[in-house]
Amino acid sequence: MASVTHTSQRDEETPAEPRGQACGDLPHVDSTLSVHSTSHYPPWLDYFSSFLGRTNPLALPANRRRHRVWLLDNTAYQPVTDDSQDPQPWHVEVVACIFLKSGRDEVGRFVAIVADALGLDGSLGVEEDREIRDRIAARVQPFVDSVAPARYLTLKLPLSREGTHIHRLRPSNKSGIISQTIHAASENIADGTVIQPALKGWGRRVSMDTVFAAPEGWMVVSDVDDTVKYTMTREKLGILRTTFADEPKPVAGMPQLYSHIKRRLHPAWFYLSASPYNLYPFLRSFLRSYYPPGTLVLRDHSWMNLAQFLEAFSMGTESYKADRMEKIYQWFPQRRVLCIGDSTQSDPEVYGRLYRNHRRWIRAIFIRKVTDVDDMEEKNSDERFAHAFRDVPESVWRVFEDPRDLYQLVDQLRDRYSRSR
Repeated sequence: MASVTHTSQRDEETPAEPRGQACGDLPHVDSTLSVHSTSHYPPWLDYFSSFLGRTNPLALPANRRRHRVWLLDNTAYQPVTDDSQDPQPWHVEVVACIFLKSGRDEVGRFVAIVADALGLDGSLGVEEDREIRDRIAARVQPFVDSVAPARYLTLKLPLSREGTHIHRLRPSNKSGIISQTIHAASENIADGTVIQPALKGWGRRVSMDTVFAAPEGWMVVSDVDDTVKYTMTREKLGILRTTFADEPKPVAGMPQLYSHIKRRLHPAWFYLSASPYNLYPFLRSFLRSYYPPGTLVLRDHSWMNLAQFLEAFSMGTESYKADRMEKIYQWFPQRRVLCIGDSTQSDPEVYGRLYRNHRRWIRAIFIRKVTDVDDMEEKNSDERFAHAFRDVPESVWRVFEDPRDLYQLVDQLRDRYSRSR
């Protein structure tokens, strides 16, 4: 994962994207949230030494007392080569996020800022107000904690016949992120096998799920916000409320559709979101509650204030998602891919572009037409979809409102795949 900055995201915008950014809110939202976290800046020596890269001689190990560490779920793959028919060793991209723990005062300040922006003060009963503020505190914590550059971790991979593999990961970058592809295993591992690598010295408190996915089979690449989770990405207040204050809600009918896809296609799962990695625990918990587990791909940067977070929620999403999908293609070029997204942002354009680049890779595209958000006329127009899916056969893509309309199409994909094996 390459680090992405606020400036580079703006540079990556397509001409249509500024019209699709979050809008329709009161002017006080941006001014209320434009406050920096005083604890968000890492120690200067760690920050500058992080530019020394993987051989940084000043890097130190992360420790449990001072640091908060996440290991992100991932999917192991076998590289496909033209010059060998033999199974290749397994590889996996390990992504770890390291933060310096912040005090309660800093979290409390941001809880008050978010509550004020949402107009919650004095509008709720005591119990409901406390419950909402507790949710805000938990979700805002990763935006308040300072990132921790120049810290390394040691990973343990438990394997059945090869024993435990030990990998010392390279030091974290300036954003407190380690992103490193490692040799996961040489043994023959069945498709769909799940192991739980963990950090040496941290116990099971910091672990991840690694799913082994064979080179062939089905794969689903799904958007998250307003595809499987109500987020209201077209409205700043809607993003703020659904991200920090509300209990997350699945889009009606989508959990049942994804269960049907899982039964019929047995795919590997990737959830591709434009949200920043700060939201990983929140989004992972939501997905695990309603949808098949999979690898959650998020932007690998952290925002210095919440106003920038809202502004960038829909900035540069087309280039970002296309880049991540090209990376997934390099891992699984022989898989058959079902892409699922919605009409609020750039999913139709991304999936159309990827189909034109890899016609034998993407076999179906489902786009949810979002009708419960204001100002969607242009986004939901026939002209928009026709342009996004130019040169894509009509049999490949479908725009839907009711997920039940897709069950038969999923069955047809399975039958077509079975006949072609």
